[in-house]
Parts: sequence; C-alpha cells; structure tokens
Amino acid sequence: MKTVTLHADWQPKSDFKLGAKDIDGKLTYLGSKVWKNPELKMVEKDIPKIGSTEVLIKVKACGICGSDVHMAQPDDDGYIWYPGLTAFPATLGHEFSGVVVEAGEQAINKRTGKKFEEGEAVTAEEMFWCASCRPCADGYPNHCEKLQEIGFSCDGAFAEYVKVDSRYIWSLEELKRVYKGDDLFLAGSVVEPTSVAYNAVIERGGGIRPGDNAVILGGGPIGLAAVAIMKKAGASNVILSEPSESRAKLGKLMGADHIINPLKENFSERVLDITGGLGAKLYLEATGLPDKVWADIEQAIWEGKMINSTVVIVARSDKKIPVTGEVFQVRRASIVGSQGHSGHGTFPRVISSMASGMDMTPLITKKITLDEVPENIVLLRTNRTECKITCEFK
Repeated sequence: MKTVTLHADWQPKSDFKLGAKDIDGKLTYLGSKVWKNPELKMVEKDIPKIGSTEVLIKVKACGICGSDVHMAQPDDDGYIWYPGLTAFPATLGHEFSGVVVEAGEQAINKRTGKKFEEGEAVTAEEMFWCASCRPCADGYPNHCEKLQEIGFSCDGAFAEYVKVDSRYIWSLEELKRVYKGDDLFLAGSVVEPTSVAYNAVIERGGGIRPGDNAVILGGGPIGLAAVAIMKKAGASNVILSEPSESRAKLGKLMGADHIINPLKENFSERVLDITGGLGAKLYLEATGLPDKVWADIEQAIWEGKMINSTVVIVARSDKKIPVTGEVFQVRRASIVGSQGHSGHGTFPRVISSMASGMDMTPLITKKITLDEVPENIVLLRTNRTECKITCEFK
C-alpha cells in the first residue's frame, strides 16, 4: 500500500542529552533537538497484520495537522520544528477516520461491549498509553511514561490501512444521525483535533460557567475548535484573536462573537472594551508564539476585574514565556499546560457534542488525494488561508 512517510537524520545538537525514555538513533521526546534534514517520501508498505486486541482500519479521511507540518519543516540549521516525541522513519497522519475491515478476537468495541464488527465507522486516539505506568494509574494517560503516538513514533494514517489497538478506538455510530456518506468520515477526522481543544479548555482549563467570557488566541484548527466548544459551553463572549482575514471569518462561522486583529488593534484594550472591563475567565494560547502574545494576556488580566482567570497553553513551542509572577499572584490567576486529548471521556463527549449540533466540518477548507499530501504539508508552512486540509480516500 502507498504511504506518506517522513525520514530524517539522527544528529543530536550539542546540548541534547539522551533521556531515560529515548532510544539512541531511533526515538526521542525532544524532536527539534535531534532530527535533521526531514524528507517526505511516498513509500510502499505492506498492509499491517493485527494482533488479538487490534483492529485493521481502512482509512477514509485523514487531516494534515500543524504537527505534521512542523515535523517535516527544517529550521535555518536543518532541524525539524516539532519539539516532541518522534521516531523516524514513520508514516505520518493521526487525524483520521475509517471503516473496520478486520478485528482481533479480543478487540472490544466500547459502544457494544462486543468484538468490533466489519464495516463499523470509527476514529482513534492519537496517543497510545500503556495503562500500567504511574501517570496512567493516576488517570493521566496523556503523560504516559511509555507513550507512543500514531503518526509520530509509529506508523500513521496517511496510508490505505492502519492498525490500532481497540482500547484507543471510538465508534462514530452516533454521528450517523447528522452526517451521511463521505461527510461522516470527514466529521470523524476532526474528532481528534477537537478533542485536543476540549481537553485544553474543559479538562485542563476547568471550563467556564455559562455567561463567562473566553478568549482564544490563534485561529488555527485547535483555536477554532475551542471557539465552538466555548460557545456550546455557554460563553457570553467568545473572543478570537487572529490576524488572518480568512481564519477570522471561519472563526465567526464556528461561533466567535468578536474578532481582534492583534496587528491592527490593541489586544488588551479590545478585550476589556468588549467585556465591559471584566476580562475573561479563560484565555487559550493557541498561537505557538507565547513570547509575542504573553504580555498582552497579562495586561488584560492585570487591568480586568475578573479574579481567578486561567491561561491554558496548548500550542507546542520551545520558546520561553516572559511570565510576571505579580500579575498571577495579585489577580489570583493560573497558568496550566495542556497536552493531548486522552482520558476523562474526552473523545466520546466530543463525538456526542458533534452529534448534537456542534458542527466541526467547516474546519475542513480543502480536500486532497494521498499523492497530494506531501506538497500540501509544505504549503501549510506559509499558507494562512487554508485551515484544515484533509486527504480523502475513495
């Protein structure tokens, strides 16, 4: 079968130290410090063989994530941008949906309590947690000590078929009430990025009370998904800070009440003006540029009347954040980090939210074939017009 596979050279930087969970020459949790000269290739691979608890899925749709872009993007010194868990060569692709074609005898469907059946529409978590380490036992699978990630450290879904253990698979049966035909699989492919946003603003950020204000910085797929989630959660004002006109328009479609262009307007003044001087209960940093936006967030918190604001960091970046402790002490504000999407029933809650009217498919602004994936991954390095580019398999 045809796959989109990323190759890179293992050339650690001088300040890199092999960690306890790293595998020399193969896997690291600090990708941008190790992998050099990334190259996308179309590679023929065998259809995966499944084990007793695994499911073979025929892929129907798979979206390009910013992580795919950054894994394949070299900096000025040739090192990849992506700072996290990586093992190359690996087939990319983790935002996907498809149809079960084969299931092992112990591959149990959480919807039915029985073995998965051929033909069921499914999606899957991207983070493969072990369920036996201390973080998993404590209920934090996103921080598993033996974590593997599909499309990052093991072969992903920019391929005709992919195998996944049944513990990570979720049925899309509920979505059939709303989506038909190919639309079902397009919707299924955005469950994963929407779950990342849900984990950030609901689980890690603590959510909001209906009537609170929320500010989303960055109109990429995660930021736009957070807009929809905050509106469904009952936010009085969902404010999106985004300079791109096309993404700002999409933000409105996803539920944003107000748009701020931070290149033309004073961010903190606009937030306070919109909220009558109150500010926001929740701020989501989804730009990946914390060194550039942090001072504005602090200003809005400092000058606003809202006590107990939470700032959630979801975008991946190795940039240092210039935090002023006094702001967070005096205003009783919090900073939390958010990684991933697993645990706390995030996936089924996102699927149910989508089935009850939270339409995430407008995030998909372009559809392509598998052969077009590499060029579009490169395109997204600079293109701010498209939001989610999705590969469809016919």
